Amino acid sequence: MKLTILGGGGFRVPLVYGALLADRAEGRVTEVVLHDLDERRLYAVRRVLDEQATGIPDAPRVTATTDLDAALAAADFVFSAIRVGGLQGRANDERVALAEGVLGQETVGAGGIAYGLRTVPVAVDIARRVARLAPDAWVINFTNPAGLVTEAMSRHLGDRVIGICDSPVGLGRRIARVLGADPKEAFIDYVGLNHLGWVRGLRIAGRDELPRLLADPALLGSFEEGKLFGVDWLRSLGAIPNEYLHYYYFNREAVRAYQEAEQTRGAFLRDQQARFYVEALRADRSALDVWDRTRAEREATYMAENRESAGAGEREADDLSGGYEKVALALMRAIARDERTTLILNVRNMNTLSALDADAVIEVPCLVDANGAHPVAVAPLPPHATGLVCSVKAVEREVLAAAESGSRQTAVKAFALHPLVDSVNVARRLVEGYTAVHPGLAYLT
Repeated sequence: MKLTILGGGGFRVPLVYGALLADRAEGRVTEVVLHDLDERRLYAVRRVLDEQATGIPDAPRVTATTDLDAALAAADFVFSAIRVGGLQGRANDERVALAEGVLGQETVGAGGIAYGLRTVPVAVDIARRVARLAPDAWVINFTNPAGLVTEAMSRHLGDRVIGICDSPVGLGRRIARVLGADPKEAFIDYVGLNHLGWVRGLRIAGRDELPRLLADPALLGSFEEGKLFGVDWLRSLGAIPNEYLHYYYFNREAVRAYQEAEQTRGAFLRDQQARFYVEALRADRSALDVWDRTRAEREATYMAENRESAGAGEREADDLSGGYEKVALALMRAIARDERTTLILNVRNMNTLSALDADAVIEVPCLVDANGAHPVAVAPLPPHATGLVCSVKAVEREVLAAAESGSRQTAVKAFALHPLVDSVNVARRLVEGYTAVHPGLAYLT
């Protein structure tokens, strides 16, 4: 079975390959093709993968190419993990927004819109190529903003593109852990958009254990979301929000923390990964050891500004392991082998949430089998959550319209309508700022 990874020179690719090495079942991936535009990054990542495979005689064969069509041809699965504009682009997204006093995070607010405007045209081109060169392939989208990009690709691939994110999985794991339950045995009642969702229940053996958590202040305040949002606010909501909702519920505090930080998250990752790729190419170094050290630092500093502004302290050791590669592998196995499972995924709404149309991509539990991912019926969201979801989905639709038409006016509309951008004039200046620093937005006229 052939797996193609787009963005194959990316830092997190070894996580995926490590998961593939642990998969010993029949029908597993035997060939991995890495595609990237940067040959140097490809070579560095190949060094890490080669060390990972040491001593494993039947490790999936790895090849690398800068030829996109060759990489896609005859693929069974395609993992799309591209970053249009690189980490310098992310750093620019953050700085342009912060200069206007609004959030520049890569998936939320102005930064997410800018990233989406750069990424959607490239993602659409990839979707069209997959439809032509590998029509039977399943595309698993890692690329942020994951819900928006998945929706753009679904217009050309239908339900054969599925978006994934490890945030809901990590949240459900933390809740189950504090309740003394096995996360593998829990059903997480989670619903929303990517990076904009809420856990409304956690059922174990048919019993919802979330009320027990909400009723116990000590227990509720003992894990990351309790520390980040505060016990009183979680009890007011009656649900546990995805960590990214901190940018909405505590927006002023988050913006101030990012403005006061020595450097933005994108700039930190840009500099950190630049060092990694240099060190990983040195003949006298173990590329895998360099990668391990870099990853540990990356995970420990995740959302550090938010935790500092909330007084949440350091991340727990159990939260440093990530997990998106495990979600991706479980999804791929369920489809390839008809190993039926339930996963929280980004898929077309169909009739799951009545407030949104059928083609809107949402993030919900799905039953997965050989025919793909099927969203599970969920109860309606409360009005405050419905309003936020509908507002952000409307912005996503304006981003898609701007990317398709090249309309600068529509791009301004997308920024202006976002709840974290509070001025049409700010929206106009954001578009001016982003088009000035991003060649990839030259299409907006």
